[in-house]
Amino acid sequence: MSTEKKTNIHRDSKACRLEASISGPVSTQSGYIYSTEGSEVSLDEMLYRRESRVRIQHRLIESYHSALISFTMNIPGPIKDSELIQLGFDLGLQRLHSMLKAQDIKLLHTEEQRLPTGPEAFFVVNCDPFSLKELCCFIEEQDELGRLFDIDILKPDGKKVSRDDIGMSARSCIICGSPGAQCARARRHSLTELRSRILTILYDAVNKHERRFIQQMCARALIYEVCTAPKPGLVDRYNNGSHRDMDIYTFMDSTLALEDYFGKCFIKGRQGCFLPPAEVFESIRPLGRLAEQIMYGATGGVNTHKGAIFSLGMVSAAFGMSKRCNWHHPEAVLSLCSDMVKGIVSRELGSLNEDSVLTAGQKLYLSYGITGIRGQAEAGFPAVVDTGLPVLTEGLKRGYSLERSGCAALLYIMTAAADTNLISRGGMEAYQQLQKKLRSLLKRSAYPSLRQLKALDKYFTERNLSPGGSADLLALTYLFHFLRTEDTESNYE
Repeated sequence: MSTEKKTNIHRDSKACRLEASISGPVSTQSGYIYSTEGSEVSLDEMLYRRESRVRIQHRLIESYHSALISFTMNIPGPIKDSELIQLGFDLGLQRLHSMLKAQDIKLLHTEEQRLPTGPEAFFVVNCDPFSLKELCCFIEEQDELGRLFDIDILKPDGKKVSRDDIGMSARSCIICGSPGAQCARARRHSLTELRSRILTILYDAVNKHERRFIQQMCARALIYEVCTAPKPGLVDRYNNGSHRDMDIYTFMDSTLALEDYFGKCFIKGRQGCFLPPAEVFESIRPLGRLAEQIMYGATGGVNTHKGAIFSLGMVSAAFGMSKRCNWHHPEAVLSLCSDMVKGIVSRELGSLNEDSVLTAGQKLYLSYGITGIRGQAEAGFPAVVDTGLPVLTEGLKRGYSLERSGCAALLYIMTAAADTNLISRGGMEAYQQLQKKLRSLLKRSAYPSLRQLKALDKYFTERNLSPGGSADLLALTYLFHFLRTEDTESNYE
């Protein structure tokens, strides 16, 4: 990770602090990570754009002779476009696309404009315009964010479908709940008050959406990891490996129980986006201890995900501290994790002696200097960035399945990072022999076949070996693979 990339992340944090000072009060549950700055537009510019929008609407209706959805944002004041408004608009686009898909409404054409006068989108659809108006009114009334959406429905003759046409009441004021038109005519609320309320709605909606997305992606990564098979000595779809106290369903129960924890870590990161990373890490540690209790409660006392609670919890907080445009850059997010735990190895392991060691990991550090997951985190998880992700990506490029590529990534991770679970179960000498065996196998076959993987699983199971630490790193590998290949900074779908 270069110094320049790290600086960019911290520059975002400084921008967060600046936004807090210039944008007025917003919800204390929201981090100021997305900019609310934008260029002011004049009344003449707005009127000209409105006329241009009408021309686009007429052009599309004349071309397709079908119903038209015209979607804009209802943002009072001279600033109609900002990074935060764009994200709110993206959420609206997602809802519209989901509605069309759920109702099996055929989309004939779509256009999108991102302008200083505000974002706009047009959907030509094959649907009864009155039914369409009811569906879009539901989106507008769904929650507070929907109140910022302005969704017009035009019939094939070019006339708008009004709320009165479908028996819907007029929209209410976002401040007091009274009829919005009355408040607007009477100017009951100042522009400052309206803008502050809109910023709160946008921040809360974006944070809620991103929290839900990250916690679901973390859970997905854990599920993909446990389902990947055959994994040597580990629980998977085929068998329980070297474990007698857990199976794949134990991992499913644990994953479901931990999903909310990842979301809470994300929010801690978002709330602390302008704080030193070490402070954010300390803020999530109590959540991690509670998550361990929740895990044990869900599994009947079995340790399924203690390592993942540490690593994925920290990564979730790092996502919260980062803008979405950085999420599909693993080096940037994991460098932030490195900053969060800087010095953790010396602080937590450096003063150990034979009388103070309690865990197997501590004993290995004292005997061999093996730093385990703490060392991986402090170094920015090189086993994921330099090994797991490149192997997974290359396997998919070669045409192998995600599962076969994932199995290979796990084996390469085992050769790149010392796995304290393996060493604790088999001893250092057996671990060194195993490393040689794995490297020899991967030299012959970079992406081992099913037969080779099953033989390796048998070898591990017979010797009661389990690379649990490497499995946690595979879950991180899957997480960043999903984000890098399926998520972009401007698309919330």
